[in-house]
Amino acid sequence: MDDSPINRLPQDILHQIFSSLPLRQIMVCRSVSKLFNQMLTTPTFMDLISTQSPLRFLALRPPHHHHHHHQRQNSHVSSVPYLHVFDPDQNQWLRFSLSFLPFRSPHPVASANGLIYLWGESPTSIESNRSLVVCNPLTRQFQVLPQLGSAWSRHGSVLVNSVNHRVMVLTELAALYFSNTNKTNSWLTFSANLPSKPRSPILISDSVFALCDVGSPWRSQWKLFTCILSRLNNNYNSWVCLERHEWGDIFDIIKRPRLVRGKGNKLLMIGGLKSNFSLNSSCSTILILRLDLERLEWEEAGRMPVEMYRSFQESSKLKVFGGGDRVCFSAKRVGKLALWDDCDGAVWRWIEGVPGGGDGLCRGFVFEASLTALP
Repeated sequence: MDDSPINRLPQDILHQIFSSLPLRQIMVCRSVSKLFNQMLTTPTFMDLISTQSPLRFLALRPPHHHHHHHQRQNSHVSSVPYLHVFDPDQNQWLRFSLSFLPFRSPHPVASANGLIYLWGESPTSIESNRSLVVCNPLTRQFQVLPQLGSAWSRHGSVLVNSVNHRVMVLTELAALYFSNTNKTNSWLTFSANLPSKPRSPILISDSVFALCDVGSPWRSQWKLFTCILSRLNNNYNSWVCLERHEWGDIFDIIKRPRLVRGKGNKLLMIGGLKSNFSLNSSCSTILILRLDLERLEWEEAGRMPVEMYRSFQESSKLKVFGGGDRVCFSAKRVGKLALWDDCDGAVWRWIEGVPGGGDGLCRGFVFEASLTALP
């Protein structure tokens, strides 16, 4: 490689040549040699490609058994941790090594602005002492956020967005909030005061949305709750129930609803479409509804084809993840993922070759990969 004619070219010329490549090809070139990796990670080159659009992947969270027990019970087995992602545009699985992190059992849980947020166990601690870490697996840079108690990693949902690296860890009773604009560089604690455990909470711009069951022990009744981050205050309940008379029985037609962040200022609500309003009604398919948060109007975004839904019909558990215009569906014993892709008109298709083991249930999030994202 040292005798190659390419080495005779000035570095600024090489930067101009490689900056014209798509981001996928740049990532491939970085793995060719140490020389290429060094050349394609310099600040000058990063500045040249800063305007390139990120790659939109669907990332998988590790199976629960792997996170909690597997590595401790089999600590003698050498295992390199990876982040597994699916590239919908190329229809292929990729993986990024997380071995650069000085933590045991890294467990990715969320992503925003090209960065991955994960729980990691200290390699020197005997007890289960987890830290929340933010990293870019493409550049192998990371930052450890201020320490949290272990209970938050077990029971809290991690919500993130790209504005000032905002991070919220939410439970039924309390919420922790962290932002780069916080001068104390510490977590702020607030009482949640929610009527029940928040279901599939999501963070959109400056607002958090979550579903809560306000029904009885024998019949669920789901409502949409929201709070504005800038108005979080322990002196009064910051959460309000978001409802309109025009919505009618929108929450009654969906069984076991969950939320997914939509494209722009929109929210997706997904669940089984009930055949009727009886207590134990069966479902005819899976329905995707879209809420415009400016106009507060619902519309149908899509429904799973009946022949595809048959694979999920007998499963007692359904996992939904994704965001924007792509949503994945997973269930036990199905062995593959169903994908709703609305980038260029709604298309439903199967994703084969899902990596990893576990119970067959996949959980995940959208990862917009970028070489210029800094923790």
